[in-house]
Amino acid sequence: MEMELEYCGVSEYAGSGGADGDRCLGGRWDHLGFADGITVPGIDMIHYHGTPITPKSVIQTLAGKHFLIPFARPENLEWCLENGQSNVGDNSAFTLRRLNPGAFTYVWDAYYQWVRPILSYPQNWVIIPDVIGGTEAANDELVYSRWKKEMGSFRQAAPVWHIHESFDRLERLVQSFERVCFGSSGEYWQIGSDKWNHRIDDTFNFLCKGSGSPQCWIHMLRGMALAGSAYPFASADSTDVARNHNRPQNTAAEMAARWDAKQCPSWWIERPVESRLS
Repeated sequence: MEMELEYCGVSEYAGSGGADGDRCLGGRWDHLGFADGITVPGIDMIHYHGTPITPKSVIQTLAGKHFLIPFARPENLEWCLENGQSNVGDNSAFTLRRLNPGAFTYVWDAYYQWVRPILSYPQNWVIIPDVIGGTEAANDELVYSRWKKEMGSFRQAAPVWHIHESFDRLERLVQSFERVCFGSSGEYWQIGSDKWNHRIDDTFNFLCKGSGSPQCWIHMLRGMALAGSAYPFASADSTDVARNHNRPQNTAAEMAARWDAKQCPSWWIERPVESRLS
């Protein structure tokens, strides 16, 4: 399929009710160097809609969609396993960090048990525990030692690369896993900011070895607003439907359909660092 790059590239449908209300994050994507009318190959990006989505009558209108189920809010777990096309089990590290900003270690034993029913479906996958703000060594311990010991396999599992971390760690992860999640962090916490865009430019330049395809499946955490951008994300998630379906101009099914129609390219065109200087 072909996808024509749009003027803005990213939009947040929260409360918009349609394209007229789209809100750009980070302005135009022309920093990526695409001229008007240029097309790039598209991929069938998977849009994971964050849960819980309540009441039950609302999530029932979304049968067959893809869902992200957080460990901290598992109310929709059983329904999603029975009705979702595929599901992601989320470790809720972002929520844990928000509730206890000073903590850098957590007890994950319950999570290892919680994900087992999710992994019984071959189309599902789960996010390996991580600690936002933790060291690379501490996060590698959770990935390569704890997860392998507790679960026995990396199959259907994805680690998190926090985008302030080193490219050396990213390279180790993409060589070990079929999927890797990107998590905004550190000075790059704000998705769509100039600083964030430049970091992701550098990341895909590195990951795609200039111009090319990513070496593995890249999932953007809390990044569905990047659907339709020039970045080659294979999937992303958002709680937009869960948070905003009850606004007068919205329905959950219509919101999900709008998101699901936005795709990302499969090919990255290198962005030279020098062209940022103006």
